[in-house]
Order: sequence, then C-alpha cells, then structure tokens
Amino acid sequence: MSSKASPDTTISRIERALSSRAPGRLEAESRAAVCMVLRAEGPESTSVLLIERTRRPDDPWAGQMAFPGGRLDPGDEDALSAAFREAREEVGLDLSRAARLLGRCDDLRAIARGRPMPLVISPFVFELMAGDVSFDLQHEEVAGVLWAPFEEMVSGRVDGTYAVSRPDVGTVNLPCYHVGGKVVWGLTYLMLRNLFRVIEPGV
Repeated sequence: MSSKASPDTTISRIERALSSRAPGRLEAESRAAVCMVLRAEGPESTSVLLIERTRRPDDPWAGQMAFPGGRLDPGDEDALSAAFREAREEVGLDLSRAARLLGRCDDLRAIARGRPMPLVISPFVFELMAGDVSFDLQHEEVAGVLWAPFEEMVSGRVDGTYAVSRPDVGTVNLPCYHVGGKVVWGLTYLMLRNLFRVIEPGV
C-alpha cells in the first residue's frame, strides 16, 4: 500500500529553514518584538497578517502597514513574551492558543523617517492553527488588518516603488509591495524580505 506524501507547503519550508539556522541577533539599547503570523489558504497558498497603524502624531510609523508588535515592557520575560502580549493587546489574538511558533527571523535595526534608531526589532514567525479568527482591534494603535498574499510577494508579482519625502534629500522612491489596495514598505518590507531570503536565498 502506498502512502501519499504530504505537500511541501510554504509554511513547512519556512519551518525547516528557520530551524536549520541561528537567527542574526543585534545588541540593543531597547528592543521590540513583532509577530509574523502565517495562515495556510491551501497547499500552495499562504497569507501573512498585516495591520494598518492608526495615524497618530506621536507614532513615527503612523499609517503604515506593519506586523502586530511593540516595545518590550518591564514585565515582559523576553522578546517572545512581548510578541505574545502585543498580539493580544493590538488585535485580540491569543497566539498561545491559536498558533504555533515556527521560529525567529534576524533582528533588524529600526529606522524612522530615514534615520536609524537605538531600537532593535526581533521578528517571530507563527503558523495560525485555528480556522477563521475574529479580531478585537485596539483602535488607538490599529486601524485595520489585512491578510496579504505571501507567495505573490515572494514571486515579485506585486513589487513596486513608493515615493517618500525626506526633509534632507527630498523625494526618494523606495521598494514596496502593493497588496489589497495597500502599500507595504519600510521596516515591514525589510522584515518580509529577510523572511523570503530564508526560503529563497536568491530573492
């Protein structure tokens, strides 16, 4: 009797790749953690959860597409516990029940308005195990959510550029993804690229 092999899905490839390497880690004066939550839509279709940050004058990334996450609080045991807490607070998602941890991506130095900050971001990758989930958005920080097509971004089919005005250099065109009527650029774009390179080194 022959058994049918399980499909080699995007999520299984990501899990293997993350488990076979040590994530790049950076020393930090302060640290933040984000959750890259993946959802299987089919054997060859995956989406990743993005949030749209509420427009606020005190937020250097206001209005941008991002991952759930934020700075570590004094009560957080480590970066991973901060990632769990931020997902609960920002979108009402209990990852300890609804998802499983696939691994950790390379740390990334934060950039705001074109300038590096004394803040390092640690991204954690999860697979959503629950089916449909409902969100409870913290509207002071999150204006909306989007399940973005993962494979389309990896393939380059939704590549584009986004014009950003910088006080010191004027307008610069930055790489981005166009998904669901939204523009994904900046730190979120860089974190996605880092994850794509884990499974597609030539990307």
